[in-house]
Amino acid sequence: MIKSMTGFGKGEAVCGDKRFRVELRSLNSKQLDLSVKLPSRYRAVEAEVRSIVTQRLVRGKVDCFISVESQSVETSAHINAEAFKVYAEELRRVCDSNLIAADGDSLLMAVMRMPDVVSTEEQEVSDAELAAIAEATRLAADGLDSFRVQEGAILIADLLKRIDLIEKYRHEVEPFESARVDVIKNRIRENIAKLQLEVDNNRLEQEMIFYIEKLDITEEKVRLDNHCNYFREVAATEDAPGRKLGFIAQELGREINTMGSKSNEANMQRLVVQMKDELEKIKEQVLNIL
Repeated sequence: MIKSMTGFGKGEAVCGDKRFRVELRSLNSKQLDLSVKLPSRYRAVEAEVRSIVTQRLVRGKVDCFISVESQSVETSAHINAEAFKVYAEELRRVCDSNLIAADGDSLLMAVMRMPDVVSTEEQEVSDAELAAIAEATRLAADGLDSFRVQEGAILIADLLKRIDLIEKYRHEVEPFESARVDVIKNRIRENIAKLQLEVDNNRLEQEMIFYIEKLDITEEKVRLDNHCNYFREVAATEDAPGRKLGFIAQELGREINTMGSKSNEANMQRLVVQMKDELEKIKEQVLNIL
């Protein structure tokens, strides 16, 4: 099944009063390039998230965003009531003994800055929360994979259409190929006649045959047909054919370029240009195939 490397997937899972959301975005890349962004307190699940994404997506530049929403107000700050009371009484006593007026807000701010009044406790992450993140990641990976399948079907249909066009232009070359032999022979004879030279007709025929054989593109046409058929075969039978289709496209380019260098005829060269145009579009699209 042909898949694109570009896509988007989203997954959600609920654990208690927390909702975990995972988003995956993918672009084309030669290898798997995975970036994971998540709240620092959930770093323990990063290895599992990477494992899930790696197994499902295989290749591509993938960005993974993990966020959490809580229905309750959470804080890791803790106020030590006993320490607060001691500091407040001591500050009030000092102010009174020194005849310093201290309003409630100023006293409160001063007490809150004192050591040990406010402390931060690291809240423990439960196994259920980590499991919820893993489940949301699986759902996001499934969504991205489905997106890739849909996109891949569109891509391969376009690629195969362009392969058909290359074959069509290749067949349109043949009438001009056979006609150009007579044109070349007549041109050579006309040039010799203009020079008014005496030539050995047998030797002339041999030289013309040798020259025309150098312009023959039969082998290129056969190889081009074989490459087109192999492109279709790989697209129909392999699950992740992106790299191989890219290599086949390079071979198609070699044969088309050789045909162009041997054409020596305006109509043939025009058809070669059209084949090159379709091939460039194929090369661009193949980069997005998994």
